[in-house]
Amino acid sequence: MFCNRNPLKVQAAVFAGKDKLTFLDINKFEGNVFELLDKSEKYIAQRINWRVQFGKLEREEIPEVPTKAVREALVNSVCHRDYTNTKENEIAIFKDRIEIYNPGDFPQGYRPQDFIKGKERSMPRNPLIAETLYKSREIEKWGSGLKRIHDECKASKVRVDFEVLKSGFLVIFYRPGEKVTEKVTKGLVEGLVEGLVENQKRILKLIQTNSHISKKELANKIGISSTAIDKNITSLKKKGLLRRVGPDKGGHWEVIEKSK
Repeated sequence: MFCNRNPLKVQAAVFAGKDKLTFLDINKFEGNVFELLDKSEKYIAQRINWRVQFGKLEREEIPEVPTKAVREALVNSVCHRDYTNTKENEIAIFKDRIEIYNPGDFPQGYRPQDFIKGKERSMPRNPLIAETLYKSREIEKWGSGLKRIHDECKASKVRVDFEVLKSGFLVIFYRPGEKVTEKVTKGLVEGLVEGLVENQKRILKLIQTNSHISKKELANKIGISSTAIDKNITSLKKKGLLRRVGPDKGGHWEVIEKSK
């Protein structure tokens, strides 16, 4: 589990709506425990919305769902997964929520709320994995996983639910939605959009909320072809309003502010 001789697997997907009828992206990661945690966290971070907050010295990118809570949920899913079960851990990103699932029974006779309130001690299904992650500082304190997720989300005003299923355990982060995103980005984008067509305005707004968004995702959200996306992006680059930082895979977009 901590080497690549017998790699672990995680299934990940992005869905167009609130169900699993249509997916925009599907992937499967392989690797040791540490690699899976990093790959899973990166996958989610690149596919959620980020808002930009300008401080006195520099701008700060803030995710719609707290990444510390996401990381903690991923660590929890690895520690409590039933590795005798052929079913794999799953990440599902929907329009309104993010789900992190692991197979394995929840401790019988207990509820998630018992651990969130700190009334009960941790009962790791895989003590060796938990001990190794604790020593590597992935786990800060024994038995605090669900409480940390809950507290991080409460501080960020993000709703989170914990569901005990017959087949396993599910952590659900609810996304704030496009209305919140629209409100956050409106002020910044309005200063850039003079002389732009409507699709170019929408491209800037979507990129401003998620700098890692792909051209395919832009096309799906706006409802135009990939060719049309390419033409509009080329136009925005020529106007000095948009640039690409880094490679196609692993890079990100950057909206350029006009000098006042």
